[in-house]
Parts: sequence; C-alpha cells; structure tokens
Amino acid sequence: MALWDRVKESAATMQTQLVARKNDLKSGAFRDASMAMCALVAAADGTVDPSERRRVAQLIAANEVLRNFDATDLQRRFEDNLGRLTADRDFGRVSVLQEIAKAKKKPAEARAVVQIGIVIGGADGDFDKDEQAVVREACFALGLPPHEFDL
Repeated sequence: MALWDRVKESAATMQTQLVARKNDLKSGAFRDASMAMCALVAAADGTVDPSERRRVAQLIAANEVLRNFDATDLQRRFEDNLGRLTADRDFGRVSVLQEIAKAKKKPAEARAVVQIGIVIGGADGDFDKDEQAVVREACFALGLPPHEFDL
C-alpha cells in the first residue's frame, strides 16, 4: 500500500474514532489543545500559507467533534496560537506545546488531540516529515507514545 493510501486510511480511521467519542470531548482543555495542535501542524515547516488556514477552517466547519464548540471562538484560538508561533518560533512552540499538554489529564482527550493533528496534517494529501515531527513532539507533551499513532 502506498504511503499516501496509508495516511488517508489512518486519517479516516482516526476521524471515525473521534466522532465515536464526540460526547466525551467537550472540555475547554480539549478545545484549547485541539486549536494549538492545528496551529502547530500548520506552522510545522516554518511558514503558514493560506491553504493551511483554509484546511483548519474546513476542519472547524466540518468536523463533528469540533462542532461542540463555537466556530468563531475556535478560529480565534487557532489564530492566537499561530501568532505565538510566528512572532517567536521557539518561545511560541513552548507556549503552544504547553497548551496542548493541558489535555494530558484525560487520556481520551489527549489521544483525540493527536488524532486531530494527524487529520489536519494529512488533509492536503501529504503528512510530511515536518508535520509528523511536531505531532510526535505533541505526543511527548501529552505523555503518549508516538508509535501508538504510527509516528
């Protein structure tokens, strides 16, 4: 099976798992960590282009789990995290990873945050090495083994 097919299949499986846990994923920590993860993945290569912003906007609008939250609020949180990452990459990364780590207390939420990172990373058809690396880093912040997600 080609790498893209595996990424696509993995993202679809993870999306199904997220929807199955929709009612368990309503906390503020999950909301904040999810948008921090989206920003981290969008800025993984050091730049954020309009297509990455569109992918996150589409995820916010279409993802059943994220519909638990106000879309405008999610977009603001995403943009705030992007602002931190673009203003000072190193300190921004620390701040965003701390935001992600807030979901660590609830393992189901922590796993869902990683799954959202994988879904957004694979949304363009290429879950590249930079995106995989930041999702792996988020796994460590959440106390989860990256190999659990084939990272």
